[in-house]
Amino acid sequence: MSELHIPVLLNEVLEMFSPFSGQKNLVYFDGTYGRGGHFKAVVEKFSPVKAYATDQDTRAYDQALQTWSDEIKIGRVEVHHKNFLEFVTENKAAEKIDMALLDLGVSSPQLDQADRGFSFNKDGPLDMRMNQKQELTAAKIINEFEAEDLIEIFKSYGEVQNPARVVRAVVNDRVAKPFTTTLQLAQLIERVDGWKKKGFHPATQYFMALRLVVNRELQVVEEVLPLLIGQMQDKGRIAVITFHSLEDRLVKNIFKNSNDGFLVNKKVIVPSENECKMNVRARSAKLRVFQKGAEPEKPDKFALRRQQRDMNSEVE
Repeated sequence: MSELHIPVLLNEVLEMFSPFSGQKNLVYFDGTYGRGGHFKAVVEKFSPVKAYATDQDTRAYDQALQTWSDEIKIGRVEVHHKNFLEFVTENKAAEKIDMALLDLGVSSPQLDQADRGFSFNKDGPLDMRMNQKQELTAAKIINEFEAEDLIEIFKSYGEVQNPARVVRAVVNDRVAKPFTTTLQLAQLIERVDGWKKKGFHPATQYFMALRLVVNRELQVVEEVLPLLIGQMQDKGRIAVITFHSLEDRLVKNIFKNSNDGFLVNKKVIVPSENECKMNVRARSAKLRVFQKGAEPEKPDKFALRRQQRDMNSEVE
């Protein structure tokens, strides 16, 4: 079991938070602690007076408690076993937040642990729950949902153009033997759909769709961002890392349409070629950053030229 987790776009996140360098009494909120790579880097670089971390994954929560035990004792760090929507809704942070980060991907340890059921490359229970206490699993969806619902899930959340053949095979096979493992489902998809793109497993989009539905990921993001914006300090920044087009589009539109602030980076930030070579799981990552408050006026590039022209006119 690998516990290695390389935080994606780490340098870019730190750069987006750079306006806070040297400021005192900062409050930081990390809504997706994972294995703590981003959290550790931000805390060390900006020394917030208070840092909140949440994660609904039991193993991530336990690791955070152990890693930050000293800071937790003195009240500098708080760790909560819940998802970021629950935390923000309950408004545990009495203080306004200066820096917030949501890394919406599945951590490497989650992917690498076969018993979590996220990976189509490793045999494990067809689970995919980030919060192991909830009832809905990928197996329940595959074995109990109607064919029409499965088609809609794979189309809407996996962006699979034509999932009907796979769904028909699933519905047919589950009568004789329910789907219980990841490889059982992945091999069916591979058999029915076949490989269309080298290096891109045919089950990729199907598994992503199941994960999104099991964990209500899009709904949670859609609900939390407006609430989180409301809890930010003026000039506070929210950094969000996404890993697929549906989430990125959702984040972009919420930030772009907000009347309470603006997108700091008009063009989405993506990992460097070097980072993608070092960490293949970074390839699909995208970073968008929102700042609370009025957007600073851009300097008028032509003001000096107009001033000079007006002066010349007066002389004439």
